[in-house]
Order: sequence, then structure tokens, then C-alpha cells
Amino acid sequence: MPRHYLALLLALFGHFFVIHAQERYTLSGTISEASSNETLIGVTVAISELRTGTTTNEYGFYSITLPEGEYQVIVSYLGFQEVVRTINLNQNQKLDFKLEEKAEELAEVVVTDDVEKLDIRKPQMSVTSLSSNTIKQVPVVLGEADVIKSLVLLPGITNAGEASSGFNVRGGAVDQNLILLDEAIIFNSSHLFGFFSVFNPDAIKDVKLFKGGIPARYGGRVSSVLEIFQKEGNSKEFKVNGGIGAVASRLLVEGPIQKDRTAFLIGGRASYAHLFLPLFDVNSKAYFYDLNTKINHKINENNSVFLSGYFGRDLFNVSERFVNIYGNAVGNLRWNHLFSDKLFSNLSLIYSDYYYGLELDFVGFEWNSGIQNFNVKYDLKHYLNDKFQMNYGLNSIYYVFNPGKIVPNSPDSGIVEEQLTKKYANENAVYVDLEHQITENLSMQYGLRVSQFNRFGQDEFFVYQNNNPVEFDPFTLTYREAKPIDTISPGRSGTLKSFFNLEPRVSMSYTFKENNSIKASYTRLAQYLHLLSNTSSPTPLDVWTPSGPFVEPQLLDQYAMGYFRNIKNGAYTLETEVFYKDIQNRIDYIDGANLIANNAIEQVILNGQARAYGLELLLRKNEGQFKGWLAYTLSRSEQRTPGRTLNFDSGRSNLETGINFGDWYSTPFDKTHDLSLYGSFELNDKWSFNANFVYQTGQPTNYPIGQFEFEGVSVPYYGLRNKERLPDYHRLDISAILTPRKNKGRKFQSEWVFSIYNAYNRMNAASINFRENEDTGRNEAVRTSIFGIVPSVTYNFKF
Repeated sequence: MPRHYLALLLALFGHFFVIHAQERYTLSGTISEASSNETLIGVTVAISELRTGTTTNEYGFYSITLPEGEYQVIVSYLGFQEVVRTINLNQNQKLDFKLEEKAEELAEVVVTDDVEKLDIRKPQMSVTSLSSNTIKQVPVVLGEADVIKSLVLLPGITNAGEASSGFNVRGGAVDQNLILLDEAIIFNSSHLFGFFSVFNPDAIKDVKLFKGGIPARYGGRVSSVLEIFQKEGNSKEFKVNGGIGAVASRLLVEGPIQKDRTAFLIGGRASYAHLFLPLFDVNSKAYFYDLNTKINHKINENNSVFLSGYFGRDLFNVSERFVNIYGNAVGNLRWNHLFSDKLFSNLSLIYSDYYYGLELDFVGFEWNSGIQNFNVKYDLKHYLNDKFQMNYGLNSIYYVFNPGKIVPNSPDSGIVEEQLTKKYANENAVYVDLEHQITENLSMQYGLRVSQFNRFGQDEFFVYQNNNPVEFDPFTLTYREAKPIDTISPGRSGTLKSFFNLEPRVSMSYTFKENNSIKASYTRLAQYLHLLSNTSSPTPLDVWTPSGPFVEPQLLDQYAMGYFRNIKNGAYTLETEVFYKDIQNRIDYIDGANLIANNAIEQVILNGQARAYGLELLLRKNEGQFKGWLAYTLSRSEQRTPGRTLNFDSGRSNLETGINFGDWYSTPFDKTHDLSLYGSFELNDKWSFNANFVYQTGQPTNYPIGQFEFEGVSVPYYGLRNKERLPDYHRLDISAILTPRKNKGRKFQSEWVFSIYNAYNRMNAASINFRENEDTGRNEAVRTSIFGIVPSVTYNFKF
């Protein structure tokens, strides 16, 4: 090709590019509630002429770049009136929207998963979203609305049973869930050992759980991310709402400090059932309280600041001789800055503290322990055009682990004060995440997270023969704690060990026939913290420990694929997914491991591996008087700890038997079948009814397979781990909500919630123990159940 032709083509291409760039403009703004100025997350902004659109981020901001022209902008969000506006886009425009609620009932039933076609097209999969209103509708024990209890009604999410702490996602352990409240890490999500969660539904703005396809901005846990944002506060007018229940009450107040610019929110909950125990000659106590706070201030159009906090405590007291206190305290200072109509940023300074303590009067000491972290996050979202968005940022977390401090509670207790060795660590990460609509039918989200973890030095560090803190006895085929051969003091300035991991993420969606799509994802995650617990459900006494010289970080590879369909224009939705998870370095414990107040926890830990795979099905009805869903999960969750091949200084090697002879065995949270059915029926403007039915395969356990006599005492012995199961679990919960008709036109509104938990009084087994019958002398099995039928009444109000 002659040189002058090439120059002409380049000039024409450059001219076209400039003209094309000049003809594209950005429409951006913030979307909020008209009545309160509360920003809305996940609002759909659709451009019908181009069959494209976007959604608002966590702070209600949206941005979309389009060719010059006249467009019809459709703004929709379930539970709110749709807004349609025609614009002439001939320059960059800032356009805010104020959405009006569809109805003024106290608790309208809404499912916040958007059912518009744009969701079908998005590559994000394995996500569960619920609104606080939906959570308040679900019948639960003792009538207290609960985030966790509502989430476990959805596929892939379970727990260890009644009165169990935390939750399990796709066969993962409780410590493998990253729980964020306004971006701050929550280490224990339960009140009263799992009867309630720490999240006040009145203070919650948005709940979202990622089970797979986790975006690159999240890291540090290998099973899921539960992200919860608190409300920002009403900057229009003062509002009060609350509730009085059978065992606890709550109150939330919000309002403007400076109208339309500065708002506050403060909410509290407390239980009081313990006040009635003395009437039954019960000299024990069990109660909780928590406090949610938030202040937000709009400096100008481009800058806003937020200060939020949470503080909660639980107390369990048995005759003043056994006292257990535990709880979370978090705070977050955030700064939102808009660099341009295409570039949004958020800087967060976060503090999180989890405290757990014991006072054992009959032994004569107090035990105080906990974990603190200081977190700096900087996240940016760049809206390059309507087809391409980029998220990138960094964060750094500094941890202080206090395994425990033992203090005598009286001068004559005989206990010597002792501080177990504190541990220190730092976790750093940078990430980039891209959302790319390649064609009208194909879109992708792909990114990379680079994480780095430093285990810093400490005051005391044990050294072992052959660097092996766990010994194997080839004659008894058992593991035992190794004795240290030396103790060194590396000091906090040094680094005991560092880890570095690349964590790629990719997901895609292919849409066909308008209302159908196929999605697939791959997720790589690293987890550097471990929860030390040998129970199926965590307790406040469980201790967190960082990765280091003897404990490797957990590494996950998860693959998922699914089929999604909108039926009758979104009146029904069908979601099906299959998944496979492989986890390296899942910790296990030697038989008889002591985890409490253990200053050398590495002596009872072995590194193993885990896997989980399954099928999830979710069929939902989203419109009409009757709404609800059917959720089913078929899955397996297993782990194994094969024998190690150890090389000794002498040149010998030793192959061990491992745990369970190195074979795969069910994890304590493996449930083959998990079926949940939830329904809500709105009879009229006065009465609505809700029900849910749950069926689950019994959780794995261990039963004795025989016994032997030792000095006149019968001693049971057990077989392979988790070989048996508890009986299957099932129950039915129902509730009725009465909204007085006199609410209409009144500022003060109220409702009554009547609920029955476990309506047919199923005595589900929390555990089965074996004992010798005193009369017959024969062994017998004893079932322990937590709840039978539990009726309750709750009164809710707002004004």
C-alpha cells in the first residue's frame, strides 16, 4: 500500500475516533428515596432504545456513557414507583432521581432480587439478596426477625441446626464466611449462642450474600461474602420505629441534623427474658444488647462522609459461678468522592474488635481473649462507557490476636496470672475487576486480586525437632503433641513467614431467547485466618489464629455453572446452579485436641483438604397476592487429612496413616438434601399470612460402636469420623400479620405479628448421647432437643 494511502486512512480513522468520542456523553447521578433521601442500592437505570443500562452502586451512584441523542430513561426498583423520563443527551448531564414508595404499609412484602432482563444478562451469579422487609416477614423462633435465619431458607445455605451460631455456604465451614457490616469485619454473627443474629433488621438497608463468582474486591475467606449495609438516616424528617417482642424489644430513631445534608441514625435492641427467671427459682441469666449508629454528611455534590458503628454484648451467667461475656465492636469512617461523572471513589478507615471472656468462680480465674483489626480500604469504580466498567483498589489489615489472658479472681485462688502469647499479622491486597458487555448477548466479569500476608514475630515462639510440632506414633497409630526443643523470642519487628497468592476471578453470561441465560464462573480465593473449633457450631470460646510457619493458608478453587430464566415477564424466575469446590490446607485436629487456652496450638493441628459439590434450584413467584419460593439443594461436603511423609535429619522418612486413615469423610455441616418452601399470602389490606417449611438430612455425628471395661467402668469406643447421622430435620413455621385499617392516613402506624415456630411440635435432635440406664443396666440413646412448638407475639410500630 502506498505511503500516502496509509496516511490518509490513519487520518480518517483518527478523525472518526475524535468525532465518535465527541458524540458520546455521560449521564450520571444519585438515586434515593423521596421521603428520606436514603440512597438506594441496585436500582436499574435502563435505556430502552439501546437495550442497555446500568445499576446504582453501594452508595446510590450511577453513570452511563451513551451516543448523543434523545432517550427514554426508565428507573425501576421493586417496591417503588417506576420513573420514566425523556432526555436529550447533547452534553454530560447530572440527573438525580427521587423514588416514591408504591405503598405506605408498615411491612410490604418485597424480594429485592431484581427480575428485569438486565439481571439475566449480567455475568454475576450465585448471589442472594434480601430486603429488611422480606426478612421481617419470615416466621422465626420467638418472633424476632433474623437475617441469618432468613438466608438459610435459600439454596446452598444451611446451619448446624436450632440454636446454632453462624451459617454454612455450599458445604463450607462457618469461619470461611466473610461477614461485613458497613465494610467492617464481624467475627461472631450470633447472639445467645445462635438464637438470634447480631443484625438489627430495622437498621439494615441492604443484604447481599455471594456464594460464588465473588468479585475481586472481596477476599480473605473461601466460602462466601455476606455484605450488609446499614441505613444512612433520614435527612428529611424525624422518624421512629420499633417493636416489642416476647423476649426482646428494639427501637430506632433517625432524622436530620441539617435538612437534606446531614442525618443521624441510632438503634438499639435488648432482650429481657432473664428478668422473669427468678419467678421460677432459676438463678441464671442470659441476655444480649446491641447498638447501631450512623451519621452522614453531604459536603457538596462531589463529597460525602459517613461515620458508622456497632456495639453488641452477650452475657451468660450460671449462678454467678460461670460467667461468659462476648461481643463485637466496630467503627467505620468513610469518604465518598466523585472525581468526575465517570470515576467514583470510597476511602474507608475501619476498626473491628471481637472480645470473648470467661469468669470461672468455682476454679478461681478469669479468662479474657479476642481479636482486633485495623483496616484501610480505597476502592474506585470507573464507568468507562455503557459496555465497560472497571473496579480497582487496595486494602491493608493489621491484626492483633489475643489467645487469652488468665487472671485470678481472688487472692487465695491459687491461680497464677498468665498471658498467652499474642500473635500479630498484616494482610494486604490490590485488585482490579472488569465488567465487560462484549455483545448484546454475551457479557463477562473478570479480574485479579493479589494478596499478601505477613505473620509477624512474637514474644515467644516454640522450635521443634525436624520442624514438626505434631508427632505420629507408628505403634499406636495415633498423633500426639511434640515437645518443643527450644523457645526463641523473635520480637514483633521480624517476620515469621510471608505468603503471596494470585486470585483470578472470571464469570460470564450468555443470553438467548430474551428471557434465558447460561452463566459460568471460576473463583480463586485465599484465607489466612482460621477458626479453631472442634464443634459443629462455633461457640464464643473458639479462637482465631493466623497462618504461619505451621499453618498454611486455605486456598479455594470453585467452579459453577447455571441456567436462569424469567417466566411470564418476571412474574416467576427459575435459577439452577451446579458447583464444585476444592480447598487446600483445611485444618483438622488430632484426637483429644485441647483448643482452649492452648499456647501451642500448632501441636494439635494438621493440614488437610476439603471438597464440596452439588446442585441448587430456586423457583420464585414474585408477583400477585401470593409470593414465595421453593429452594432445594443436593450436595456433599467432605474433607480428609492424609498421612504426611516426613523427612528426618537422619534421612529416614515416615508415612503416616492420617486422620480417618486418610479417607474422605463427611464434614460436620454436610447435608445431602436441603429443602425450603416459603410463602406469603396477602389476603387484604388488614391480614397477611406467611409460612415456611424446612427439611434437611440429619447432620453427621459419631456414635460408639462398642465398649470395654476398665477398672469396673464401661468405656465406649468410636469408629471412623462422622460415619453416622442424626435423624432428619424438619419443621413448619407459620405467622399472621394484622395491620389495623386505622393506619390509613395516620402518622402513627402499627402491626401485630402472631407466629408459631415448629407448628407440629417436631422434637428435632440437636444431639444424641448414650448412657447406662440405672434401672435396667442397659445402654440407651438419649435425644436432646432445643425447641418444640413456640408461639410468640410481636408488636411493631413506626411514626
